Amino acid sequence: MEKTKKKQVLLFYCVEAEELARKIATQSDHVQLQSVNWRSFDDGFPNLFINNAQDISGQHVSFLASFSSPAVIFEQLSVIFALPRLFVASFTLVLPFFPTGSFERMEEEEGDVATAFTMARILSNIPISRGGPTSLVIYDIHALQERFYFGDNVLPCFETGIPLLKRRLRQLPDADNIVIAFPDDGAWKRFHKQLDHFPMVVCAKVREGDKRIVRVKEGNPSGCHVVIVDDLAQSGVTLIECQKVLAVHGATKVSAYVTHAVFPKNSWEKFVHKNGENTNAAFAYFWITDSCPPTVKSIKNKAPFEVLSLAGSIADALHI
Repeated sequence: MEKTKKKQVLLFYCVEAEELARKIATQSDHVQLQSVNWRSFDDGFPNLFINNAQDISGQHVSFLASFSSPAVIFEQLSVIFALPRLFVASFTLVLPFFPTGSFERMEEEEGDVATAFTMARILSNIPISRGGPTSLVIYDIHALQERFYFGDNVLPCFETGIPLLKRRLRQLPDADNIVIAFPDDGAWKRFHKQLDHFPMVVCAKVREGDKRIVRVKEGNPSGCHVVIVDDLAQSGVTLIECQKVLAVHGATKVSAYVTHAVFPKNSWEKFVHKNGENTNAAFAYFWITDSCPPTVKSIKNKAPFEVLSLAGSIADALHI
């Protein structure tokens, strides 16, 4: 059978995601980078220009977004809504981290605003291109129900960073002594099927007096290199509490993996190895992906952090 020919994809990107975009282009000869002039008027509102717009008619076009803060979302949405209107053959939006649900806990109280649902509605109204609905590529969405928020104008493609972690774990000298730990039932539900060939530990937060503390709910970490797996990190407090309890239960080494290293207010700093620090009381490795570019820039060359790039996975997703 003749091999299907890969389509040529024109990849536009926001300022924050330029480094990741360049990595994606190196992963495939069929991805060509395109640029936008990200200018502003004196009043701060965007003054944007899509370069070579006259040449993208009939082409497969994609945009790599990074919604790291509300301040950068509007200008990117302006470009995202403009590109499909340029008579492109198809349009793909790559939004590695869908951010708005990370603090969203709906308590069914009148007045609660579902910002994740709002963002999904906005993205669901991206104009349809000549090739049909927009393809939307997202990695390890935080709340699983959010995948049902999107309307029929977009086709969500939900990807995961876990294959990158599995590849990295196979390279470790103690690869045959790895145990996967989940900080809560939500992380277990999200990832256990992809990691079911590893022994597992599940932790849980329990109330003890006025405090909520982390306990080992099931599994045995004793004598093993335990890798805590979750979709995202904010303050990192839960990961630290898990590390402590796993060490108490006999883990010889504890590492962590999160797809989305959000770390607001530089909360990643608490994980950085200090000179002379007892590494038994610290994380041996802390793996993240480059879904949150500002964090990647901040933690560069700082142990125990190591970036597992999504570039190859995104390049593959663009050719689906």
